[in-house]
Amino acid sequence: MIQASPSNDTTSASAWHELAERVLTGHKLTHEEALGILRSNDDELPDLLAATHRVRRRYFGNTVQLYFLMNAKSGLCPEDCNYCSQSKISDAEIPRYNLLNREKLLDGARVAYERGSKTYCIVISARGPNESEINAVERMVPEIKEKFGLNICACLGLLTPEQAQRLKACGVAKVNHNLNTSEEHYGTICSTHSYQDRVDTLKAVREAGMELCSGGIIGMGEADDDVVRMCFSLRDLAVESIPVNFLNPIDGTPLAGKQDLNPRYCLKVLCLFRLANPTSEIRIAGGREIHLRSLQPLGMYAANSLFVGDYLTTKGQPPEADYRMIEDMGFTVTKGEETAIRLRAMEQAATA
Repeated sequence: MIQASPSNDTTSASAWHELAERVLTGHKLTHEEALGILRSNDDELPDLLAATHRVRRRYFGNTVQLYFLMNAKSGLCPEDCNYCSQSKISDAEIPRYNLLNREKLLDGARVAYERGSKTYCIVISARGPNESEINAVERMVPEIKEKFGLNICACLGLLTPEQAQRLKACGVAKVNHNLNTSEEHYGTICSTHSYQDRVDTLKAVREAGMELCSGGIIGMGEADDDVVRMCFSLRDLAVESIPVNFLNPIDGTPLAGKQDLNPRYCLKVLCLFRLANPTSEIRIAGGREIHLRSLQPLGMYAANSLFVGDYLTTKGQPPEADYRMIEDMGFTVTKGEETAIRLRAMEQAATA
């Protein structure tokens, strides 16, 4: 059992490595152990990162997977999510437009391909897609896959089972729909749809035979317990790809100016998500440049994936900086090798 303590000697180091070893042999973190990670002393962070990296290395080697986001429909959203610059209650100065045309979506796919991205993420701001938007995705996905060989992740809001089946049929590999926070905290950030609505969408995606991409946003006033609950909910749903966002408090949103995070806590969050979800892809997502700052490279000891380029309505760091960071850390960008590594590691764990 790991708990926060004043110790910074070899005892704490061995305790973190013992926990990592148990995770590698099938142990599932307890709530108390998870809280211990988030509340650990800062002077234990190097040991925690080293132990976490053992798990990351087992399942993903030294590989990094890149994702590219296309904000295919901006603003115009009827939901009231407090963190979002595109919500109906936001006064943020952002572009507002309906679904992009074929040429612009193809151009985005070309950029994703040129930047070494494994996956092209098509995102719209909406409660859920209308019929014309679903039709457009059905037309575009086969063409993008044929021209560029990219995996497609669709983020279209709440989905019905029938819509999920249509996305699967046209070639969408995974669907993103974030839980964002714990069920207990959800009512403080959104009232126009429920936490259960999001879970129902993820279940429809799973039943349609697609992979799940779902994560959350850290720094919205939640307690450590909420972070753990969300992390464990993703574990219970067996989410394959988990984007970990850190709140970008955008001017014009209800959460503007909120600054509850520091780089060390953000690293502990990434360690928690890796140790709780050892075989899942953990992606350092929005807000990493703001909150991890100079410690961004250390996040790669826990995470194995990045968004390269900009986010939905905010800028990311230049792609060249990401490539340099990956290279400086001794990692390599990959599009397929990590799958074989993960499968071998899972087979080893099953027979241990």
